[in-house]
Amino acid sequence: MAEKHRKQPILIQLDTDPQPSSFDSVVAIDAGVGSLLSFSQVALDQVQSLVHGAIFTRGTQDLRHTAIFIGGSDVDVGDQILRRVCASFLGPLSVSVMVDANGANTTAAAAVHVANRHMNLESVRALVLAGTGPVGRRTARLLAGRGAKVRLASRSAQRAADAANKVNEFLGSDLTIPYATADLSQLRAALDDIDLVIAAGAAGIELLPAAELHDATGVKVAIDLNAVPPSGIENVKATDQAVQLGTTTVYGAVGVGITKMKIHKAAIASLFERHDLVLDAEEIFEIACRL
Repeated sequence: MAEKHRKQPILIQLDTDPQPSSFDSVVAIDAGVGSLLSFSQVALDQVQSLVHGAIFTRGTQDLRHTAIFIGGSDVDVGDQILRRVCASFLGPLSVSVMVDANGANTTAAAAVHVANRHMNLESVRALVLAGTGPVGRRTARLLAGRGAKVRLASRSAQRAADAANKVNEFLGSDLTIPYATADLSQLRAALDDIDLVIAAGAAGIELLPAAELHDATGVKVAIDLNAVPPSGIENVKATDQAVQLGTTTVYGAVGVGITKMKIHKAAIASLFERHDLVLDAEEIFEIACRL
């Protein structure tokens, strides 16, 4: 008897940008995806037909061999597409789905996982610089979700308050507090009595001068997620990985990126274990903890 044909894993890449991310495509292939179907400029009103094409073409016993990845540079639109994807499933007719628009979820998961190697997050006092951006918000969410007391910082007090409120509302907690860091006096106040600093700012913007980190003697771990000079945290090199800078253990973007890549590949691979996984920031972080 001829051997039964084995269904190969198919990943459907939904990207909101004019061109699908080559980064996401390469990682998917390296994670073992058999076939990659990439769609660009995906709009909300196109999602249902794309999902139905995924769930109606294979029998229910084979749906775990198909999965959906949501990417693109707009994180808020990516979240909307995730909700539309899940709303398009029909009971048991579903496939696993992962959202990582702009790499925000895997980057935040990697940063928090790296911090977790050095400290108990439940007792940590953390400062997230540039916390109103997509990576910053998710980093704050993951930290507070583990019980950390989080100061979410921005140069704009109003933006910090809005982002902190969203994190607290999502988690149903009050562990995230907004801080303005428009000048050095405000930055020093935000750093007071802090154990962990994560800089999640845009490329090429310095958020924390070396002298301020040096004077913040309680900071045990500092993580800079900016790989483009100048560093987000002065004197932290992109390649730093558990390097001692005075009394602080520091990581640069490339140092964290090694962990991010492992998490990304593991998350993609896990999509094909079941047909009903939904991987957002929290689920991706759980995968990181199991690595």
